[in-house]
This record gives sequence, structure tokens and C-alpha cells, in this order.
Amino acid sequence: MSFHRRFKDSVVFTSLIVLASSITACNGRQELKSQVSIDGAAVGFPISLAVAEEYQKVKPDAKVSVASSGTGGGFSKFCNGDIDIVGASRTIRNEEIKKCKSKNIEFVELPIGLDGVAVIANRKNDFAKCLTLKEMNTIWSAKSDGKILTWDQVNPKFPKLPLKLYAPASDTGTFDYLTQAVTGKAKNGRTDYTPSHNQNLLVQGVSGDESALAYVGISYYIQNQEKLNLVAIENLKGECKKPVPLDNVLKNTYTPLSRPLFIYASKISLDNKPAVKEFVDFYLENSWKWVDGAGYVALPDEAYVKVKQKFAAGETGTKFQKAKPGEPITNFL
Repeated sequence: MSFHRRFKDSVVFTSLIVLASSITACNGRQELKSQVSIDGAAVGFPISLAVAEEYQKVKPDAKVSVASSGTGGGFSKFCNGDIDIVGASRTIRNEEIKKCKSKNIEFVELPIGLDGVAVIANRKNDFAKCLTLKEMNTIWSAKSDGKILTWDQVNPKFPKLPLKLYAPASDTGTFDYLTQAVTGKAKNGRTDYTPSHNQNLLVQGVSGDESALAYVGISYYIQNQEKLNLVAIENLKGECKKPVPLDNVLKNTYTPLSRPLFIYASKISLDNKPAVKEFVDFYLENSWKWVDGAGYVALPDEAYVKVKQKFAAGETGTKFQKAKPGEPITNFL
């Protein structure tokens, strides 16, 4: 075979490889653009999961992945550019904003529902019926670490029983929110408790220990209410309130332990991946249908209208970061 012929065949073969590689790369880019990834809080996770399942019924070709590694873990991935959307049970923190900014990641902050942090005790506990914020501070503050170990230290009227505590891990949004609400400072919580990212394990701990106490997202109480006692909390008006009935959360009488739940969408993903924008549109238009079923509380009607307007305008940044626990959500829309 002549050199000319070998060279010609070589060029054709090489061209085919380049063409095949180009097609593969193009298909890969197209597939990437059709994917939507969400990670974040365990609280609110059932809402995102329900929305994703319904969205895939409407869009069978959609590829939506929903995971739950905690609010802190979700923001870490989000601000690294690894996911499109983070589910959060608290607002974004300054250090997370700085990390996002260092990666040129802007975000759109979108409230999607309400939650009441439920304080739960064992079914046989007949004394912790209503705790004041001062007593909650005594139980959960960092100053109580290794010191407040029995119930009578919280209130002399309580029995001298061991105080066994279960709570979400310290990198979760629920831990941040409760410590902020009852001690005045996020993360100002004790460390001598049994932590878990899986709130079902916290429920199991309390249901199996007569002197235990924990706090969880309201849906985890609702799913297990026959095993637990729901403890009332004295609100800012001095009224003993529980997050059930859920109207107490909607009407903001269960304060300061009522809170908004969020999704944060990456502006880069919204601008460059049509599937992400379509999914968030679907989320805001339809999530209210599944919020109650997932054990949470739908936003007031006027709030949904304003959230959709905010998304349509592509408004980036946070408005909720300075909100104090218990402040009505409509104040920040």
C-alpha cells in the first residue's frame, strides 16, 4: 500500500474518531443539561422528594436526584458548584455566602413551606407538659454541658431523673435554628447529647427511654405521635403552645420555634440548564399540594404569589438572614 493511501486512510479513521468523540461529548453535555440535583436538609426532604416524583410523571425524561446530607452538607456542595439546588431548614450563613462568592455562585432564595420544631418526650413522661424558653435554654445551652444532668435541675418541681438528650447533629439547620431560638445564638448548644442526622433515630431514642427529651421537625412527630408526648413551649406572649394543630405554625403562635423552609437555586444552573429552571417553576407552582401531606405547613397564599414573583425576577441574595426566630415570613417578602 502506498504512503499516500495509508495517509488518506489514516486521516479518514482519525476524522471518524474525532466525529464520534464530538457526538459523545455533545450527548454528554445535553444529558448534563437535563439533570437536576438537590441535596440538603432532612427537614423538608419529603417535600422535595414528592415534587421530584410528580415532576417525573409529567416529564418522564427528566433526571432529578434528591438527597439529604443536612443543611450544612448541602450548602457545602452547593457553594462548591456540585449541585443545582440546596434544601435548607435555616437561612444561608455568612461563611457560606463567602464560599459561594469565591466560586462565583449567586443564588435565588425561595421559601417553600413552614415547619414547627417539635419538642418530644417519652410517652410515660407526665411532668414536662409545657417548658418555658428559660427552661429550654437551661436544657440545651452550651453552658449546661456536663452540668445539667437531671430533670430537677431544670425545674425543682420535676423528678430527679436522668436527663437523656437526643437532637440533630451540630451541622444541621435544625440544631442551628433551635439554639438560636432558645439561647439567642446559633450553634450555642451543648455537646453531651446523642446526635443524629436521621431524625427517625431521635424518635426511637425518646420512645425507648422514659427520661429522654429531643427536638425534631414536625413531620417526624406526626409520623410517630402514638409513641411520643408532644411538649408545649411557652411562647413570647406567655402562652403554652404546641405545633399541632398546624394552624399554630401558620398563624405564628408557636413562637419562636416556627420557621420557614427554603430551597436555594444556583443562578448559574438556572441560566445554563433549562431543566433546572423548569423544575423550580414546577416546584413553586405545585409544592403546596404536597407540603401538608409531607407533614409540614403550606405558606400563606400571598407568600406563594410573592415567592413566584421573586423567582421570575431572578432576584439573588438573601432577605431572610437577619430574620429573628418566630418573625412572620411575609415581613421578608
